[in-house]
Amino acid sequence: MTARTHDLAAATAFGVFVILHMPTSMRLSTFLVALLANQIGGIAPDIDQPTAPFWRNLPVGGFIGRIFDKMLGGHRFLTHSLLGVALFSYLAYLLLGVLHPLMPHIDTHFVLIAFMIGMLSHLVMDTITKEGVPWLLPIPIKFGLPPIKKLRITTGSFFETLVFLGILAFDVWFASANYTQILALLHRHLT
Repeated sequence: MTARTHDLAAATAFGVFVILHMPTSMRLSTFLVALLANQIGGIAPDIDQPTAPFWRNLPVGGFIGRIFDKMLGGHRFLTHSLLGVALFSYLAYLLLGVLHPLMPHIDTHFVLIAFMIGMLSHLVMDTITKEGVPWLLPIPIKFGLPPIKKLRITTGSFFETLVFLGILAFDVWFASANYTQILALLHRHLT
């Protein structure tokens, strides 16, 4: 999937989680940091791809990206597995532990959950592509849905655009169906 599809999927998964599980005492600052962490989590698995947008924005990003590519076993290997999610989540947990004294009013537990939701949404979206995902690494089998590879989506294709539009349509429907809850959350957290 392309970066824009991963961004939208991560935000959608996070939005559904927020509507269903948002703590009543959450601050707006926690929500905003969690949304940022969610978007970082949504692209984090592609850190193993030297041509990913993550690396293109850095002056020597291509060079660093190639180093990460080799260290992590290539694209769609370690970072695209449950083991990778656990490893990245642990690193995020450690980073949030270091940053917590600088931002004590932020609920770092919620931020970590948002990051993990972003990472898992990335893996789910890549599961429906032709390449699949090695969910159970170190078992090197790539899983894909549907099981027949020819029926899966090619990254950047017209069918991916349809998936993107489908997620967008879901977002509009979900926001419409839950607008009173969304307004209540906004009122509670902005006042």
